[in-house]
Amino acid sequence: MHIRGDHAELVVGGRLDVRSAADARTALHTALDAGHGDLVLDLTELDSWDATGLGVIMGAHRRAGRGGRRLVLRGVPPQMQRLLIATRLHRILAIEAEK
Repeated sequence: MHIRGDHAELVVGGRLDVRSAADARTALHTALDAGHGDLVLDLTELDSWDATGLGVIMGAHRRAGRGGRRLVLRGVPPQMQRLLIATRLHRILAIEAEK
């Protein structure tokens, strides 16, 4: 997994899973704590995520809300979109519409 960006936009690539969860959580929390306004999480380079990875996203969503920010997902791959719909998390998370 790799994450690059700043406190306004992060690009996540590779696999967001149990092995990368701690690093991802740290990067997301650091970005959320350092900025203001929306934090865009670009997932176009993400290959896969597991339940732990999804938990990291949900934790960042809650932290953003507590800090008066919003976590916005961009470029969610189709298979991950289906998972968000199946779990009804698409109703909770802010997902940027495809252009």
